Amino acid sequence: MLKIGDKAPDFTGKNQDGKEITLEDFKGKNLVLYFYPKDNTPGCTAEACDLRDNYDRFKAMGYEILGVSKDNEKSHKGFIEKYYLPFALISDTDAIILKAYDAWGRKKFMGREYDGIIRKTFVIGADGIIKDIIEKVDTKKHSAQII
Repeated sequence: MLKIGDKAPDFTGKNQDGKEITLEDFKGKNLVLYFYPKDNTPGCTAEACDLRDNYDRFKAMGYEILGVSKDNEKSHKGFIEKYYLPFALISDTDAIILKAYDAWGRKKFMGREYDGIIRKTFVIGADGIIKDIIEKVDTKKHSAQII
């Protein structure tokens, strides 16, 4: 289980344009790495739009934002275009990054148990160290939880 003070696990994934993105790409920058269940669902849309609406504040504070879900590149591209998201989304269809960040596991919904994406956010410092982990995400006010 990852905790504050740990080195963030390296990752490699493809964004909405098929471009490879790695943790190394953010070396020397602060990163908000957020994991969410699915494009175009109410909670995930609210979360993405809240981050979008506060994007300039994050940039002014030296932060980059990167989202990760199991959706494919085409889905991410449509989600970004529909909601004018100014940040990249990684497609992790094999859940490799999700598992590395403990964002994949057992969930319960309406009495049913299944494996799925656990919504959470990691704030990673310019030094690659985890500065904060937000596990109880308020999708409508997520930026306030981070800043």
